[in-house]
Amino acid sequence: MIGQRLRVSPQGMAHGGRAIARHEGQAVFVAGAMPGDTVEAVVVRKGRRHMEAVTERVVEPSPDRVAAPCPFFGSCGGCQWQTARYEAQLTWKKDVVSGQLLHLARLEPLVRPTLIVGPQYGYRNRIDVRVIGGRPALFKEGSHELVPIDNCLVAVPPIQKMLAEIGSLDEVERLTLRAGANTGETMALADDDFGRINEVVAGRRFRISGRAFFQNNTGGAEALVKLVDEAIDPRDGDVLVDAYAGGGLFSATVGEGCRVYAVESDPQAASDLLVNAKVTVLTERFESCAGLPTTWDVAVVDPPRAGLGRKGTDRLLGGWPRAIGYVSCDPASFARDAALLVAGGYQLDWVQPVDMFPQTFHVEVVGRFLLL
Repeated sequence: MIGQRLRVSPQGMAHGGRAIARHEGQAVFVAGAMPGDTVEAVVVRKGRRHMEAVTERVVEPSPDRVAAPCPFFGSCGGCQWQTARYEAQLTWKKDVVSGQLLHLARLEPLVRPTLIVGPQYGYRNRIDVRVIGGRPALFKEGSHELVPIDNCLVAVPPIQKMLAEIGSLDEVERLTLRAGANTGETMALADDDFGRINEVVAGRRFRISGRAFFQNNTGGAEALVKLVDEAIDPRDGDVLVDAYAGGGLFSATVGEGCRVYAVESDPQAASDLLVNAKVTVLTERFESCAGLPTTWDVAVVDPPRAGLGRKGTDRLLGGWPRAIGYVSCDPASFARDAALLVAGGYQLDWVQPVDMFPQTFHVEVVGRFLLL
């Protein structure tokens, strides 16, 4: 029942960052715990087959438990795993990806070890904050409560410097801070301000406007380019479809030498795409895009967290590319889409978890699908 106190010893980590334990035959998802701990936890939600609980006290710590370096850890909801050894985080992320593929798609492809793409801290090139009492603030995890901050250890050093020097924000409600890790350019956008910076990835210069999507880890973006290139193995003259193309990260790099059709429905990102890559840009929704050729040689998809869904996978299957490079920020939606693509005639050749966001449960995934 709600409020019940349990003593449990989690054995694994679930998608979403909570540890998995069992109590009287039921699964218990425990926030604030990790495999190897013994904790006392309070039940906050009870379903028919599982319970959700929050750690009240760590009775016996896991060997993987360490001290969190950030003074805001535990109140700010930005990071969940600063108290875990980094090697353990990497293992959990691979296990979560494998588990979602097995549970949701009944697939057991080769899942590679989680790829390290840069430092464990000081990697994030964008943060979005709210303002309370004239100070930057982030939401407490699972809450609308704001926690004032004056630093963020996962942000790149130029953003940390901006946070330290930003001064009073009395007339501001929200703030976006961006920095080019390779160019040193910075940008602070208050409320509905508009601005631009430039970044260099894989030797190419990219314009990034306002709050348009671009990968938030520059080293991670470099890694994604290499993985997507490996996944689709493009040939000169190939027709490449880059769906959910954003500012053109893959169109401008992997697509060099191909005839690229880049599909991006957000006008701000599409305007960057026109500058960043000399390709055919279609400012439509991929699911209903009518301007694409009948068939394609290769494809890259990098959809939002919800994934492609039935409509997106149907549109992708309609082009019959010989290879698909699928970039995902959510292992669950990736697994659901993988099941649809495999049912549609593709083989999931390999999956690469990428640690774009150390100290958090978030993991990027790149998968290679080949036409049977």
